[in-house]
Amino acid sequence: MSLQQKLATGIDQLGLKVDAVTQQKLLDYLALLEKWNKVHNLTAVRDPEEMVTLHLLDSLSVLPHIGHGRLLDVGSGAGLPGIVLALTRPDLSVTTMDSSHKKASFMRQAKAVLGLANLEVVCGRVEAFKPAQKFDMVVSRAFSEIAEFLRLTRHLLADDGVWLAMKGVYPYDELAQVKNVSAEVVELHVPGLEARRHLVFLKAAK
Repeated sequence: MSLQQKLATGIDQLGLKVDAVTQQKLLDYLALLEKWNKVHNLTAVRDPEEMVTLHLLDSLSVLPHIGHGRLLDVGSGAGLPGIVLALTRPDLSVTTMDSSHKKASFMRQAKAVLGLANLEVVCGRVEAFKPAQKFDMVVSRAFSEIAEFLRLTRHLLADDGVWLAMKGVYPYDELAQVKNVSAEVVELHVPGLEARRHLVFLKAAK
């Protein structure tokens, strides 16, 4: 199966509508990541087929749960899920953030190559980030434990905003550490992936 077929089949299985032009841009992003990875070691996943599953489809699995407005992806690494969300949701204003210069450089290159007008890339530590405007959603994929994620990003979330933490197994222990926050957990099914995936929605208690 070609990468194109694998991606298209996975998108169908997720029940998403992603047009052919956008699917090609997702594959262009993957090709760029693969090229940079040979030199800069941005991700441990080397095989392009595994990248479709572990990077693209895993990021796309949260797409139905993303609202409107401004989204911050913390500890974005190579731009996951931020760049994938920016590609598939041109109406969304996405900021990706990582403290690694080489990862931020890659994301800036991806922004230029893919023509992502709705993407901003920030290099730095999240606790020191002081944007002009707060975010409606703050997402993390492999950033830290939930309590730490909330502590470091609380100053960045708008009053009615929501945190979205992408996790593997159900994070019972992590949720037990969290205070004054309402949490809802949704199980995600990533096509081609046997491992468990969950998305945790968190809102500060009023």
